Amino acid sequence: MGAKGISGEGRALVNCYLRCYLAGACFNARGYYSVGLSYAMDPGLRAIHKTPQTLMEARGRYVNHFNTHLFWLPCLVGIFLTAERHVAAGHMPAKMIERLKDTAGYTLSGIGDSVFAGSLLIFWALSSICLLLAGCRTLPLLVGAGFFVGLQFFRVYTFWAGHRRGLAFLEGLRRWDLINWGQRIKLLNGLLLLCLWLLAWPRPLLWTDWIYMTLGMAFFARFLQHRQVPREVVLVAFLLVMGALPWIAGGVKMLFERLTG
Repeated sequence: MGAKGISGEGRALVNCYLRCYLAGACFNARGYYSVGLSYAMDPGLRAIHKTPQTLMEARGRYVNHFNTHLFWLPCLVGIFLTAERHVAAGHMPAKMIERLKDTAGYTLSGIGDSVFAGSLLIFWALSSICLLLAGCRTLPLLVGAGFFVGLQFFRVYTFWAGHRRGLAFLEGLRRWDLINWGQRIKLLNGLLLLCLWLLAWPRPLLWTDWIYMTLGMAFFARFLQHRQVPREVVLVAFLLVMGALPWIAGGVKMLFERLTG
């Protein structure tokens, strides 16, 4: 392949990666990220499939329902492009891409929701709030910038590795043990939440208030776990009860004094 072909393929890969940033703009309840995936894949598909018929068939493989976590989308686009090359070369049946798209997309969606949305994003938010409450101003900005730059490195690396290694990269992701890392970060988030309470709690710190707070959170968490009630409703009810706690405690104290004479 000449220099012109290599340059054209490289431009197609760069365009595919950059289009991944726009995948969430066309989210819809019917296809989820199918429009964004099709848009991201199109430059690579045009570079791989040279005839109008094969290009049309390849495009049709990405217009159906597709869902994943957007941080993983560059990785999946790279893997799908490698799979399309195998299809174009006759080394893989086209039907395998549809099964790969569903299996890999949903698997990485669960991992992404647990590790990124449910762990790292919360860690960044809690750590930034704690630093601000502690009086720091520059450090939270640096932490946020560090997370942002780290995310870009992650997206670039997974796109490159997915394109270079294909399905083998999915096997390698198992060794990253991301689910367990997500659980460890959630435990750390619990400690950060405790730090946030210590920093934000009105002075003086009374152990009785902490007991009420802990029991209240335990009660509402248990209620949320076993009842089909929206989380927003439970959160608002918890905040209202905590706000009314001084009056509740005063009423209980007054009632106790009357009963004991």
